[in-house]
Amino acid sequence: MSLDDPSAASASSPDPHPGGEVFNALPPGYRLLEYSLQSVLGYGGFGITYLATDHNLDCKVAIKEYLPADQAVRAESHSLQPRSTDAAECYQWGLSRFLDEARALATFRHANIVRVLRFFEANGTAYMVMELVSGRPLGQWVKRNQPVREKQLLGVIRPVLEGLAVIHAAGFLHRDIKPSNIHMRSDLDPVLLDFGAARRVMNDPGRELTTVVTPGYAALEQYHSHGNQGPWTDLYSVAAVMYYIVTGQRPIEAPARVHNDPLPRAVDVGDRKLYSDALLRAIDWGLHPDESKRPASVNAYAQTLAEISEAAGEATSGIKHGSPRSESSLPSNPVYADASVMATLETALSSHLGPMAPVLVRRAAKTYASLEALRAALSLEIDSERSRRLFLDRTEPLLRKEAASQPRSAPAAQREPSQPLSLPPASAAPKFDPAFLSKVESELAHHLGPLARVLVKKSAEKARDRAELFLLLSDNIADPDQRRAFIKKSVAAFRDKD
Repeated sequence: MSLDDPSAASASSPDPHPGGEVFNALPPGYRLLEYSLQSVLGYGGFGITYLATDHNLDCKVAIKEYLPADQAVRAESHSLQPRSTDAAECYQWGLSRFLDEARALATFRHANIVRVLRFFEANGTAYMVMELVSGRPLGQWVKRNQPVREKQLLGVIRPVLEGLAVIHAAGFLHRDIKPSNIHMRSDLDPVLLDFGAARRVMNDPGRELTTVVTPGYAALEQYHSHGNQGPWTDLYSVAAVMYYIVTGQRPIEAPARVHNDPLPRAVDVGDRKLYSDALLRAIDWGLHPDESKRPASVNAYAQTLAEISEAAGEATSGIKHGSPRSESSLPSNPVYADASVMATLETALSSHLGPMAPVLVRRAAKTYASLEALRAALSLEIDSERSRRLFLDRTEPLLRKEAASQPRSAPAAQREPSQPLSLPPASAAPKFDPAFLSKVESELAHHLGPLARVLVKKSAEKARDRAELFLLLSDNIADPDQRRAFIKKSVAAFRDKD
């Protein structure tokens, strides 16, 4: 929740409402356990968020109250009561879900996700206590930093994707990513706020979902209670945020884009002095109205953005821009480079994915700088929920070990800052047989058409063996089933050497 711009804590309210002016809100000064409420930060269809003082710790916090406006009203005793007998069942079901999800959200530990401190029941409802985040909403940050250049944009979005990977690994979707729910604590330190719309849906595809939409940032499937929501749904919102940064305009509402899409493509309207063709096409990829044609996972999208960042760094080295901020002050590519930890991750992942595990670990390590985000991304490669949990449980001791000791970084002179220790120099990449590449191109063309030739040529220059080649190419296939089928070919590639 935000301290400097409290209105952004709300899922729908553009303005703060001090003094308890929101209908059904608890009054200022009201005491909840050790918390005293001060004012309303924001409100939406399912709850009210308050600014409060924690008297035990002598600090400010944000407290979200479960209050579905169409199902409950406030009594004189300040407790909530269902509006009718018919509403009572829905209210209790929603209250139970609120508690279940608060319990799960409280387990998240990531620098770019707002932290849920505790939750409790009172007044016939439930409350979620969250840290109060200082800073300003992304929209204000964009206005203050115009023009926002490509490195800055990626410096904001990639940490958000790292946090999102942790959320998805736990089986949740955020479902309300937008500029007002991303706060900048410092120049390039974003935090993802407001989990009021978050739902555990990743492993329950048939579950009916409440309709939660923010026009321009919500994907088409969010407009239907049985829409096919998944990681691609949150990625649509992330791409919409990037579109807003690039164009200064939020995208057109998704339902209006189904037929004869009127939304100007980022690749057509983006300023080429500020943004590369690759980045603008990546934005359009994430914003595709058809969910089957968007990136299927955070890992796939993050990998694409990491490659764009790497290419942009090479293209702009030595070039000075007019911005007063030094390009050298921007963060380098995220990378996790503890070789012993990566070896343990490879072993744990191998029991579920076989010989492709080492390639997956090496590839993900180039995208994620933290062990927690790296584990979360790798777990998403495992189809079975039970196997995914086994992998996370098996690698949990790595987190405790890392927390108990200071991380050691290799001196800059010993390694390139954008390359993990386990990667060989680029010159070690093998030369693939042209006949083999021709077959790969033909197979990929079934999914991507003429673009396959360019992608095969580019990936063949980076891949060290056939397995890694298939994995690099698979990131361009949006459909999850087709992507998995393509990846499985990499298993045989370990036995069929060049």
